[in-house]
Amino acid sequence: MVALPNVQLSNVRFGKRNEDVCIVQKALIKRGREIPDGATGLFGEQTKRAYRAEQLAQRFEGTDADGIPGPASLAELGRRSGLFRLDDESVPAGRAGKLTVAQVTFRDPDDDSGEAAMRAYARKTCELTGMDPEFGVPALATIAKRESASNHPRFRVNTTDMNARGRKVADGYPLNCSRGATQCIPATFATYHQAGTATTPYDVVACMCATLNYVRDRYHVNQSGSNFAARVQQADPRRAPHWY
Repeated sequence: MVALPNVQLSNVRFGKRNEDVCIVQKALIKRGREIPDGATGLFGEQTKRAYRAEQLAQRFEGTDADGIPGPASLAELGRRSGLFRLDDESVPAGRAGKLTVAQVTFRDPDDDSGEAAMRAYARKTCELTGMDPEFGVPALATIAKRESASNHPRFRVNTTDMNARGRKVADGYPLNCSRGATQCIPATFATYHQAGTATTPYDVVACMCATLNYVRDRYHVNQSGSNFAARVQQADPRRAPHWY
């Protein structure tokens, strides 16, 4: 029995050129999707249209059929074509990384602040969660700017809103305070914690990952993030700030 090649979700993104894209293109062609230039290994507009046709065939609808691979559709394409399997490690962990509140820690690693740093952390978050950085980076950076002045040390913990209650914990603040660049309360951070990231919401990538997993669940933001700004007003710089 010949082992099928593994495909990494993070490699199959618009604009990328690599062998994983080539394998996916061959699978799309085998499934009858049109890519006039063939399996070039470049994920361009032709491949995006072909992948959207595949998503529709798999009964995805609306913004979930946007031509950007997600873990469910990509794994199913591999199964139906028989040409590859989705690398399990490339599937967003989401709930698999869930913590208890008691497992949340409160050490501040003093990550960088500022908009440029937030965009860099957001890009890493997109890699870990399988979101297209074209949509995820500006949305997460906007949330961080509005929630914590882009992780400014003065605004990494909110001691004034309705969540600021509970026993004091290791950082000296009440347990339920919102914390981190995108301001997660510990219970939300624990529930939506991304496996493999830090256990403190003060870690920017860990906090952003939890936020992203939360908005996918709460606001039905799709896998690629193409509807992120539309579904979450706080992520949309064209609209007024709004809690999320």
